[in-house]
Amino acid sequence: MKKVLPMLALRGKYIFPNTVIHFDVSRAKSLRAIEEAMQNDQMIFLNNQINPTLEDPLSRDLYEVGTLAKIRQVVKLPQNMTRVFAEGLFRGNITEYCEEEPSFRVEVDYWDIREESFEALEKEAYLRCVKESFEKYCEEFPKIDDNIVNYVLMQEDLTAILDQIATHLPFSLEAKQEILETKDLKDRCEKMLLILEDEIDLLEVRNRIQDKVRKSVDKNQRDFMLREQMKAIREELGETSVVDEGEEYLQRVEKLDASEEVKEKIKKEISRFQAMGNHAAESGVIRTYIETMLDMPWNHKTQDNDDLEEAQKILNEDHYGLEKVKERVLEYLAARALSGKKEVAILCLVGPPGTGKTSIARSIARATHKEYVRISLGGVRDEAEIRGHRRTYVGAMPGRIVTAIKEAKTSNPLMLLDEVDKVGKDQRGDTASALLEVLDGEQNISFKDHYLEVPLDLSEVLFLTTANDLSTIPKPLLDRMEVIEVSSYTENEKFHIAQNYLIEKQRKIAGLKSKQITWKDEAIHVLIQNYTREAGVRNLERRIGQICRKVAKDIYMKKKKQATISAKMVGKYLGTSPYGNEEESLDDQIGLVHGLAWTSVGGTTLNIEVNVMPGKGKLQVTGSLGDVMKESAYAAISYIRSQSKKYNISDNFFETHDLHIHVPEGAVPKDGPSAGITMTTAVLSAILEQKVDGHLAMTGEVTIRGQVLPIGGLKEKLLAAKRIGIKKVVVPQANEKDVKEFDTEITQGMKIHYVKQVDQVIEQAFK
Repeated sequence: MKKVLPMLALRGKYIFPNTVIHFDVSRAKSLRAIEEAMQNDQMIFLNNQINPTLEDPLSRDLYEVGTLAKIRQVVKLPQNMTRVFAEGLFRGNITEYCEEEPSFRVEVDYWDIREESFEALEKEAYLRCVKESFEKYCEEFPKIDDNIVNYVLMQEDLTAILDQIATHLPFSLEAKQEILETKDLKDRCEKMLLILEDEIDLLEVRNRIQDKVRKSVDKNQRDFMLREQMKAIREELGETSVVDEGEEYLQRVEKLDASEEVKEKIKKEISRFQAMGNHAAESGVIRTYIETMLDMPWNHKTQDNDDLEEAQKILNEDHYGLEKVKERVLEYLAARALSGKKEVAILCLVGPPGTGKTSIARSIARATHKEYVRISLGGVRDEAEIRGHRRTYVGAMPGRIVTAIKEAKTSNPLMLLDEVDKVGKDQRGDTASALLEVLDGEQNISFKDHYLEVPLDLSEVLFLTTANDLSTIPKPLLDRMEVIEVSSYTENEKFHIAQNYLIEKQRKIAGLKSKQITWKDEAIHVLIQNYTREAGVRNLERRIGQICRKVAKDIYMKKKKQATISAKMVGKYLGTSPYGNEEESLDDQIGLVHGLAWTSVGGTTLNIEVNVMPGKGKLQVTGSLGDVMKESAYAAISYIRSQSKKYNISDNFFETHDLHIHVPEGAVPKDGPSAGITMTTAVLSAILEQKVDGHLAMTGEVTIRGQVLPIGGLKEKLLAAKRIGIKKVVVPQANEKDVKEFDTEITQGMKIHYVKQVDQVIEQAFK
């Protein structure tokens, strides 16, 4: 029988009569064939490409014999895919190609007559042979679906059995095509039996190989089995990579400048590595450990610089001011040069951000000819970050100290531990406590990292640490460090730093030549006074860089050939100054006093306001104050009440009036033991209704008996007062010695009064 039908070329997917399969279609020609079939009687001819990889096959690229099928369902899928469910009906042979574009249409000669050449009882014998071979195949290859196995074994129709087996068993495409093309049922049976027997033989050989390997090793050691397989393969290929690699490691050990203890440890691990094999699960871990140990600079040291004049010259080149820090470094070099001993100096540079602590460390490394490595400790909470991970953990690695030594490639680098005041602790350990051994000269001579498992000598490492606030550093850790304060810069220091360092640095970053941009002194002063308010110079450098980039843009766009930066040009490039003239707020007022405070980013002024109102003796303290400042407020009230007669305050005043002490900027937490006299003065001013000198600022703690206690951070506080135009400052008598050490630039134009009692404060404050 002949029929003209749309044809779809499959790629490696076979459908036989008496079976139902699904396949996905995405090619345009195939989709049109599906559409044409669905519009008619759902009949379609399915055959296969000779080469499944061709995207657009021609008639010569297709097998002539295929299957006449009926489409049962079409489902649209994402990404322009269509899934087709089809039922195979008859074998067919293409007699003529009617059309090849836009889709194949062919004339098919199909047959439903089953040509059989069986003699008596032969068909039943063939049926049993096929079932037995199929069942044996499924025993050797148990991945066949149980439903298919049961269906075939229960089926009595030999034709249906052969078609089902050919559809679902993973035969080669050529074998399936041969089964499809065989018309005679007996011939088809014989070919199927031959294919099944060949497949069974292959499966038996594969299973024998696996059983042989499995029996040669212990059942509980799967890793060893894999190693034996790889070993057999390497022997067949003539490869001995693990042995060669191990020998290379041993040669490197002999050349390694390290102690015998370290060498023995490495050799032991190399022996384990060679015995284990290259592809074992643990071999990568051992290889990483061996290479880490070999890369460590155990006894390799760099020659330090003992030339003090050269060191002093380098320090002066890199930094303006900072005389105490430079002096301490030169003392360290001199003592070491004279004694010949490697003094372990743990210097801790403490100061606000932007004051050059990190760059000082880099300059010291350059001055001493040491390798420089930096470890940032901010937010580190895991003790293993310092001591390393034990090798029992997956993904174990050395600690940051060992990693830094490895990166420096020398055992005596300068190591900067940055932000040591910001380390934390949690359930994974206390990082600060782990640093105790690192920074202790009596212990770090044999520092033991959990990963290395051998002692590492850190005694010749020059450690430097930086911090913003000493109060957050644990006392045992602070005790091991020599603190050097890097205080806030004065306006004059900022001017010279900008002129000598920052302008040149930002000019190069912006790609400008020296003749293309010129800075006037007035422009630098305007930047410092009106556009930056900070202890360091980081923000000042940003502003300078901002101007340099704007000049670079103008020159690149050919609007200018060169630029001279004046005070007027600063305003043009940066816009309105964020800091106005604050001297206007220095008027004499009742119940308002200018206090001075120290923060981790420098000094600041702190206005304290007090209101008195009729009430029942209630005291309200607001402004997000900490416990210490609240206690200062209570102490101030206690002192004033004890001196009521002295200041002519009525006996029932505090029972009939409420007091409200407020420190503005309530969203900013404030605390510290230096606002006592400020609160006392403000409260007394509000009660007596006497104005306080607006050009006066004060700092100091008070006791309930009127004693004025000393405070810290005085330099930053004086700079903050000078910044807003304060002319007179009251400080505790005990801080007079600190003021004498300050540069005259800090106290110039400012009158400082030293006090021991609150009476002296009041005398200076009230107009």
